[in-house]
Amino acid sequence: MADTAKPARQPSPVKNGYLILYNAASAILWLTVLGRVVGANVTKGPQLVYPTTGEFCKWTQTLAGMEILHSLFGVVRAPFFTTFMQVFSRYAIVWGVTGLFPDLARGFGFGDAWSCLAYSSMLAAWATTEVVRYSYFALSLSTGGNPPYALHWLRYHAFFVLYPVGISSEAYLIWRAVEPARERVDPLYSMVLFGYLALAYPPSAYILYTHMMAQRRKVMRGTKTAKTKKTT
Repeated sequence: MADTAKPARQPSPVKNGYLILYNAASAILWLTVLGRVVGANVTKGPQLVYPTTGEFCKWTQTLAGMEILHSLFGVVRAPFFTTFMQVFSRYAIVWGVTGLFPDLARGFGFGDAWSCLAYSSMLAAWATTEVVRYSYFALSLSTGGNPPYALHWLRYHAFFVLYPVGISSEAYLIWRAVEPARERVDPLYSMVLFGYLALAYPPSAYILYTHMMAQRRKVMRGTKTAKTKKTT
């Protein structure tokens, strides 16, 4: 009897090549951000992070808007809602907070030593996360789904530490931006920032964190099943 099962759809070489290039380039950009953050902290401390890295990080993060389009048009299987939330939350920081009030990141004016440190720790958490994530995707695509084990482990475990560091740093910067937003922009913008921090940030942080937990459980189950099949 003939096998009537449909053959597995082969990935498009063009799409695969594009995604490898996009992820590899993004990994290099975020590695540059991480290197600048570490270098600034080693030489003169966190107050040097924004002057050396702020603008570069802003445009590196802006490039990540491509991921919304990737999800929207089915280039990748990432869910649109969580992808949009992740990208938007960072856009809010680099364009709507530190982009408008760079003294928060520099640690003077409306900023202080804690806001300066928060900016540095936020970029360190973002950059580490993205170097791991983009490297994992690039190597997974280029090796047929067999990235190095260490990278696989980091991809699904490092967020336990990096996500709380990043999200708490972001929240502190938004909170410190409420006052300069009222004085330098408009009281309405100050209310928007406060409302975003108080009402939108907690549920969005919970949704993103539980999404990552769900991804981890799914991947760990798949890895365990694959190991079981190999031993039977």
